Amino acid sequence: MMQFPSAIITGTGHAIPSRRVTNAELSAALGEDIAPFVSGTLGIDERWWCAEGESTADLAERAGHAAMRAAGVEPDTIDLLIVATDTPEYVSPATSSEVQGRLGCTRAGTFDLNAGCAGFVTALDVAWKYVRADERYQRVLVIGAYTMSRWLDPLDKKTVTIFADGAGAVVLERGPRDGVLASELYADGSLARDMGVFAGGSHEPITARVLEEGARNRLRFVRKYPASVNEEGWPRIVRSVLARAGAEPHDVQLWFWTQVNRSTIVEVMQRLDVPMERAHTIMHKWGYTGSACLPMALDDAVQQGRLHDGDLIVFTGSGAGLAMGSLAMRWRTRAGAAGATP
Repeated sequence: MMQFPSAIITGTGHAIPSRRVTNAELSAALGEDIAPFVSGTLGIDERWWCAEGESTADLAERAGHAAMRAAGVEPDTIDLLIVATDTPEYVSPATSSEVQGRLGCTRAGTFDLNAGCAGFVTALDVAWKYVRADERYQRVLVIGAYTMSRWLDPLDKKTVTIFADGAGAVVLERGPRDGVLASELYADGSLARDMGVFAGGSHEPITARVLEEGARNRLRFVRKYPASVNEEGWPRIVRSVLARAGAEPHDVQLWFWTQVNRSTIVEVMQRLDVPMERAHTIMHKWGYTGSACLPMALDDAVQQGRLHDGDLIVFTGSGAGLAMGSLAMRWRTRAGAAGATP
């Protein structure tokens, strides 16, 4: 049976913008106390938004530099750069092209990937398969970047209270077979028009009327996704991924879920019969950062010393589309990777 190389994460990094926005500030602006639901149910106490002059590429650049520093690699040793975002710097060219030039990743091919809030898991899955399939790709920089504050309606409490900006990045390198173990992607296009920013593309270009109405050029929840999408969908996809990795939920040392609703994470962890303490969350201090939330949570866990060589970890992301993805891997320190099965 043919044996394929796998990939390990050798460096992580994140970036947050400069404007801190508290629940108290939004409560005053909206004329009602948002804390009981936003803090009590979602787990969001504050969020960070881009100030004037800050953008997606700025955050991606900072996170990318941090991840490369942590990995101890130079920009010109990156073979591929993938930026996962649905809040791009421009309609065209790709955000990744702008970021590649800023970072000085002169050897790297690059492209953007838009899978909504499942973007980082999807990009990580793609990066792993590049490493497995083609020996020219030894080292991939994967960045999730998000500046949804630019598309928020300040009077829409359904969105303005939740969404935030940030970026997270990882350096993924060819490594032992017990690095990335298994992954799975899922989608349900019947939900595609239930949430999104619907004006600004080829279907509905920006016009004076669109700007005057100020609705479809802003993020909108058209119809609420059923709770079962995540509460049933997350356990289903992770059980499938873990089965192919030869593991069970209780074998996972640390879980990383889409950071939009803490109560959903609590429910899912109960369904999996795993202690909530094994789920790493960041929404309380950074809000919901979409395609950036998983790599930001990972870097936060690394900074807190929560990961050890050989730990089994699982990333699961979902969002608009509907798009969902999950990936299981062994966390490897450099010393651990050197001693693992090649």
